[in-house]
Amino acid sequence: MLKSILVVILGVFSALYILNPGAGVFEIIPDNIPIIGNLDEATAVMILLSCLRYFNIDIGHIFKRSRNLP
Repeated sequence: MLKSILVVILGVFSALYILNPGAGVFEIIPDNIPIIGNLDEATAVMILLSCLRYFNIDIGHIFKRSRNLP
């Protein structure tokens, strides 16, 4: 029960970090640093996907191609 609550909190935090409601005010690594500037957003996406996977929500089917397409 406690683990599920912590996963939900972590997922909400990472979703808010990705949405960035402060328009860049809250940044762990500034985006203008070359190469490593976007690593914090990539990490937040990875954490969010892991939290969704914990609750058996798989969004991978969105990116799969249909075999009926030419």
